[in-house]
Amino acid sequence: MVYIPVDIEKSIAKECKRRGYSDKTIKSYTYCINRFLKHTNKSLNKISKKDVRLFLEGLSENNRAGNTMNLYHMAIRFLFEEVLDKRIWIDIKYSKIPEKIPVVISKYEIKELFNAIENPKHKLMIQMMYSAGLRVSELINLKVDDLEIGKGYGFVRKGKGNKDRIFIIANALKENIKKFIESKKPNEFNCLFTSVKGRKYNISSPRQIIRKALKSAGINKNISCHTLRHSFATHLIENGYSISEVQALLGHKSPETTFIYVHAASPNMIKVKSPLDEL
Repeated sequence: MVYIPVDIEKSIAKECKRRGYSDKTIKSYTYCINRFLKHTNKSLNKISKKDVRLFLEGLSENNRAGNTMNLYHMAIRFLFEEVLDKRIWIDIKYSKIPEKIPVVISKYEIKELFNAIENPKHKLMIQMMYSAGLRVSELINLKVDDLEIGKGYGFVRKGKGNKDRIFIIANALKENIKKFIESKKPNEFNCLFTSVKGRKYNISSPRQIIRKALKSAGINKNISCHTLRHSFATHLIENGYSISEVQALLGHKSPETTFIYVHAASPNMIKVKSPLDEL
């Protein structure tokens, strides 16, 4: 059941779009606000600071992760401050998120993972995720027109935070990408990677490829698509690249976000090539 009044839901979407927020953010905010209004069971003009605090405390008691609690906090605050123009909880603080060293895999394990993938297209997909530090959503939405293969770079269009950025194309992959594009059938989406039937992949497809490859390679680690992005960043740090260079390639807003990869890098840290070219 939807608890958000239709006019308010439209206003939320309008304000989000005006600020350049992604469709994913709009969907997340709408979901969180709907859950909050269902919980309070009050009209908007009767909701107090205490209602917000009790709701967030309830999330904490149910062991919700700090990121989840902060998402609810931001969504509810956005509703009242930006949509309804009411400021009722200035002193409510966001949850502290414990800093975790990201899970990475070694260069040797990266090679073993690639060698375990028999399907050439699937292998190229996973190689590109690692070689450029792409998120899985960025990979499946990558267009042929986004690539400047001869120049060694491509563009992520409307990535996380609705931002564009440049990514590097590994020298080792250039010819394979060219041949793949020449041999593939056109599709209505102009996506680089599509299913056999020419449909867009969903995010579960690369995950399934990785799970199957891990099993074949005998790698008993809990590795996800995002692990490849973590490994890309960590291996660049190990190869001597600066925090600012890695930050730009990952599309991080803050260098503090990128700095965690320094801790994940090996102690033997020692110009920009893709880490794939260093395997």
